[in-house]
Amino acid sequence: MTIEELGKFDGQDGRAAYVAVSGTIYDVSASPLWQGGNHVDAHKAGQDLTEELKQAPHVRSVIERFPVVGKIATPAAPPQKESGGIPMLSIIIIVFVLILMIATFMI
Repeated sequence: MTIEELGKFDGQDGRAAYVAVSGTIYDVSASPLWQGGNHVDAHKAGQDLTEELKQAPHVRSVIERFPVVGKIATPAAPPQKESGGIPMLSIIIIVFVLILMIATFMI
């Protein structure tokens, strides 16, 4: 599930209330503390709460008691370009060696 899709599970108008923490999505719908997708007027369902949980008065294990319903999909990494030639360090070394060779023969 993407972050955008997670936003649809905001706990309002009968929708399920999901939150994400460290890439894992939890269903907090059954909790009386998450009614209407609002947790003690401080947090909203349908969001990634990883950073907010670091400041929470309870431990992480509280959120981990809820049913896991999925994972946040990470965007695919862009394809890596193939290097089209000699790396810069190799060029510098070759030039340096050529300069040393020329200097050696000129002396």
